[in-house]
Amino acid sequence: MKQVPEQLNRPFNAEEVESSLYEMWEKSGYFNPDNLPGNRKESYSVTLPPPNVTGTLHTGHAIMLAIQDTLVRYKRMSGYKTLWLPGTDHAAIATQSVVEKKIYKEEGKSRHDLGREEMLNRINEFAAESQKTILSQSKTMGASLDWSRLAFTLDEKRNLAVRTMFKKMYDDGLIYRGHRIVNWDPKGQTTISDDETVAEERKGKMYTFKYSKDFPIAISSTRPETKVGDVAVAVHPDDERYKKYVGKEYNIAFAGCPITIRVIADTAVEKDFGTGALGVTPAHSQIDWDIKERHNLPVKQVINEYAKMYGLANEELNGKKVTEAREYIVNWMHENNLIISEEDVVQNIPTAERTGGVIEPLPKLQWWIAVNKPFKHFGVETTLKNLMRKAVENKDTTIIPDHFEKTYYHWIENLHDWCISRQIWYGHRIPVYYKGDEIHCEINPPEEDGWVQDEDTLDTWFSSSMWTFSTLGWPEETKDMKTFHPTSFLDTGPDILFFWVARMILASMYVFNEAPFKYVYLHGMVRDAQGRKMSKSLNNALDPRELSTKYGTDALRMSLLVANGPGNDLKLGEDKVKAYKLFANKIWNATRFVLEKTADFEEDTVLNDEDQAVYDAWRDKQKDITSDLDNHRLHIASEKVYDYFWKVFCDEIIETRKTRILENRDKESAQALLLILLREQMIVIHPFMPFITEEVWKYIKKDEDNMLIVTHW
Repeated sequence: MKQVPEQLNRPFNAEEVESSLYEMWEKSGYFNPDNLPGNRKESYSVTLPPPNVTGTLHTGHAIMLAIQDTLVRYKRMSGYKTLWLPGTDHAAIATQSVVEKKIYKEEGKSRHDLGREEMLNRINEFAAESQKTILSQSKTMGASLDWSRLAFTLDEKRNLAVRTMFKKMYDDGLIYRGHRIVNWDPKGQTTISDDETVAEERKGKMYTFKYSKDFPIAISSTRPETKVGDVAVAVHPDDERYKKYVGKEYNIAFAGCPITIRVIADTAVEKDFGTGALGVTPAHSQIDWDIKERHNLPVKQVINEYAKMYGLANEELNGKKVTEAREYIVNWMHENNLIISEEDVVQNIPTAERTGGVIEPLPKLQWWIAVNKPFKHFGVETTLKNLMRKAVENKDTTIIPDHFEKTYYHWIENLHDWCISRQIWYGHRIPVYYKGDEIHCEINPPEEDGWVQDEDTLDTWFSSSMWTFSTLGWPEETKDMKTFHPTSFLDTGPDILFFWVARMILASMYVFNEAPFKYVYLHGMVRDAQGRKMSKSLNNALDPRELSTKYGTDALRMSLLVANGPGNDLKLGEDKVKAYKLFANKIWNATRFVLEKTADFEEDTVLNDEDQAVYDAWRDKQKDITSDLDNHRLHIASEKVYDYFWKVFCDEIIETRKTRILENRDKESAQALLLILLREQMIVIHPFMPFITEEVWKYIKKDEDNMLIVTHW
């Protein structure tokens, strides 16, 4: 008679077992594909989207880790040479901003007071500590990452990859230095990308006015202060009201500033919107800059890097903040009876995510990637845009759900050249050197004296665009590159589709002419139980670390997986997590019951016809779950394992077999069925709920069995 293990007679305590189980997995070496048992010919690889070293684990990270770990554990158990490669992102602007604020608050010093070297030392110390926190929290989620291959977007290996890529693109004429419109953050004193801006709703006014009494066309603007930089008025070519003015020029004194306005025709103007006329300010609007390019217009910058007016004939305006200048010019227009109407409007004002500064579109001399420029690529003339489009059109990369493909193509069609330079200190320095008028771009610095390196650093998205292959050793031809690239799967949020996913496709297609991953799975946003976005202001944010401690990591993972289809937002409340803690308890209690009722069981019992039919039905269910996982239907697969264990195994099969065991009717067959189903369900549930299943496995596995993490699916 076998004894039921003492541990099973106590309630399941996730907090007691999770850390020791994770330590056991780590010591086994099975997170490393090189140590996996058996002859594994096919590979499966995932590179973890690197979390920023400024933050802590939030629900977005938690859902990403749950999805990826579920698939990684399934593939590992299915006999694949499975690599899940971890890393963190230096998040240049965010990290420098956090440290700068901390130093100013504690010491009253700016980065310029400290100097570049000391400032970078401080940032590196902060990043190292923050990285430890992030990695620890990832382990708490049960993430079976190969920590021996841990990467950092700013470490030396990644720096070599960045310098190599920059040099290669520079030599191909795809990286250039030029004046173009950028998103300028006056507070952070740097360019930022579109994804680093946050639109804030603010009340404003729409002014409809004329530049002067005798100017024939009225225009509208919410930013009258920029109108001293206007060089044209654009109208639609088919607008009969304005055809007679097209081609004419007008010299005007606007708010004490001389401006020359040329009337031009451009199809970008909507003739039925407002007055049907657009004041063109190329220096302070991306749309107007594009019009300038088509019509060869001059550029007149009237706002500087500190969001102040400059370079104007009117000395009263020079040096004023833009908001002060707006008030001055509106008053001037009122005094001169030029305003036709004023309308209260609500505007989406772009602000810098990290500093809160209002973005100023400014023309700046920056480094750019030319996305529309034709170049020779593997013997064929193409553009970077075409390469990005080709990867998805040819199904080298499949986007899940597929309706995001239209969004992806639309973004590519409207993509401008990519500004990759930043005016901050923390990040990869641009590998370009100057001596007088000479410019030198090389992977390594020039050996001769007198060369000065470009002060700017590179956009974080540039270094992270190489993430799938820089983490595998590129530019070296490593064994990992040959084995694991292209990678198999990427999971991230839809908001990152353009800023990171598309750029990774660009980088990999450019270097290898192959997509960086076979599948892109876009999970939705985690919202609160009422469907609201989680935020500090609503005080409704759930902390996954607290939920994990309170209910167990397995419960948290299931709450993030069940009924959470790709691309759909997920409602998450504590009640849902608590429900899956009850499921974990059900697994624990069912295990104890089965072991109690099979304590006298003899192995090698043949199932009777009734029990064989039940087992065959389970095998069909197992095939369904396998198909769901193979097709990335984790929301369906997780629900099936839950429903089968609770509603079929516990409520039906255990109840009916319990009676047979007590009455000694085909007892051995009933016992065999319970044990077989319990063991096989632990295998199938393991990818979703790794901790409790591995703990249960200790008590039900056979002597020859390995750990559950590498037990064959």
